[in-house]
Amino acid sequence: MTLGGIGLVAGCALLKRHEQVSPTTALYGIGVGLFVIILGIIIFDGVTPDPTYAASSMPFPRSWYEVLGLGVGVSVVVASFGIGMLRWPTRPRYTFLGILMGLWISYPYVIRGSASYTHPLGYLIVLGTPILVGYVVWTDRGDVVRAALRDRVARRFGAIVTLLSGIFFLSSSGYLSFFWEEGLPRERVITVLPVNYQLVQWDTLEIVLPQIPLTVALSIGVVTIVGLLSVLIGMNALLIAWQWRLEEGAGITQGTAGTGSVIGACTCGCCGPLVAKIAVLAAGPSVAAPLYWVFVDSSSPLSALFIVATVVIFTATLVHSTEKMDTGVS
Repeated sequence: MTLGGIGLVAGCALLKRHEQVSPTTALYGIGVGLFVIILGIIIFDGVTPDPTYAASSMPFPRSWYEVLGLGVGVSVVVASFGIGMLRWPTRPRYTFLGILMGLWISYPYVIRGSASYTHPLGYLIVLGTPILVGYVVWTDRGDVVRAALRDRVARRFGAIVTLLSGIFFLSSSGYLSFFWEEGLPRERVITVLPVNYQLVQWDTLEIVLPQIPLTVALSIGVVTIVGLLSVLIGMNALLIAWQWRLEEGAGITQGTAGTGSVIGACTCGCCGPLVAKIAVLAAGPSVAAPLYWVFVDSSSPLSALFIVATVVIFTATLVHSTEKMDTGVS
């Protein structure tokens, strides 16, 4: 099903490029294809078992996590400061965003132990990230985003992609499930529990509806991170749709090459966890154990690096891909 959805998305993009269908028709077809892709991913994630590993299968001691986390985090801070001062001296917001991302990676090893789950710095990092990202996007490309939002078709396409992205991230992280799992209560449950998610602990509303079946868990942290990633993807999709609509209105077709960077960023950001899980399941427990401990284990610093890289890539792509867009065209 997922491969079929990918084929539909690629087919619509190619048909648009060769002027066989209008950009508006291509956008509607791509929207359907994305829905099929997400549905296939949800089914795959629900019917495949999650492998379990013992600590003895780790490729290196867990103490290495601290060295890796601090090393990568400090490197990101230093690189952000140096590159920001040299390349964007008039845009300190880029430097601040890079420093914040470096703090995100190194935070668990700066604030040690259980105190890190409730420390104000952790909450400041998580909640401050969407504020700073929003400031960067609105300052640099706010005029383009406002112009794109005035197009009804582009606005709808961006909203659909945002919604589908949110469902994908919730499902892949286990906070949304439509499949019954052993150990869940057989009666309806609505409760609030403290859950560690992305650096700190959040009061999480958990709803279990076995009759549907449906399991959903939401907190301020989940909504913040999933919402940030989903909105960034949706805004990239909004701008692609708007650019295609401008081409349609002007009677020209520029092809799909200009959207390659956006599609590439979304592929890296969205498919990383899925590809890792496929590799773990396909390779077998003994072969895939190192892959699990390095990339999938939530306590690994590379797990935080993945979130950070996703935010930076989506934001950079959004800013860079709109540099030459003319907001005066309608």
